[in-house]
Amino acid sequence: MTDLFADSSNALPTPDVDWHPDWLTPETAARALAHLIDEVEWRQDTMGTPAGRVPLPRLTAWQGEPDAIYVYSGIRNVPQPWTPTVAELREAAESVCGVRFNSVLINRYRSGTDSMGWHADREPELGPQPVIASVSLGVARTFDLRHNKTGVVQSFLLKGGSLLVMKGDTQAQWRHRVPKEPRVTGERINLTFRWVTPRAIPKMVSPTRII
Repeated sequence: MTDLFADSSNALPTPDVDWHPDWLTPETAARALAHLIDEVEWRQDTMGTPAGRVPLPRLTAWQGEPDAIYVYSGIRNVPQPWTPTVAELREAAESVCGVRFNSVLINRYRSGTDSMGWHADREPELGPQPVIASVSLGVARTFDLRHNKTGVVQSFLLKGGSLLVMKGDTQAQWRHRVPKEPRVTGERINLTFRWVTPRAIPKMVSPTRII
């Protein structure tokens, strides 16, 4: 029986996430991975460090609606059009989450030496309580969430076909990462669908014609 008067002040914090470890069948996940490797326009971005700009330890792509421009780590992401497989996954994720997504950051981890460091998605254009749907394809990788105040870490093994939805105050109160795992072989692609506040697209001005 629950003691209504028990002291719960020592309860460990937990992130506000929805976890769907078997969201896609293995066959569907494998097919999506193969399609994305071919259809996505991958790029090698760089990030600023005290020693200067260095390559990100992964490949990336940004897709979405034309006005879903997103800036993080000094990288200005102008969206490429939705490709077929990404669009299908977006619709499926929207159905589960009950929200609309206008953009996606796609990360390609070529091996266990590719990674993503501790960070939170707190850019103003995401809003105060963003819903971010993270779809994993390929080999399983560890995903860590660390509470800002207590240092408590909650880890998930994101296998191919899983869906992890971060919402509420997760970005404000927690940081997350994908650590290096040198013993892991094989590729992983991760799609993080989100809503970005649309930015005005500059209009093309025709040059003045002088007669």
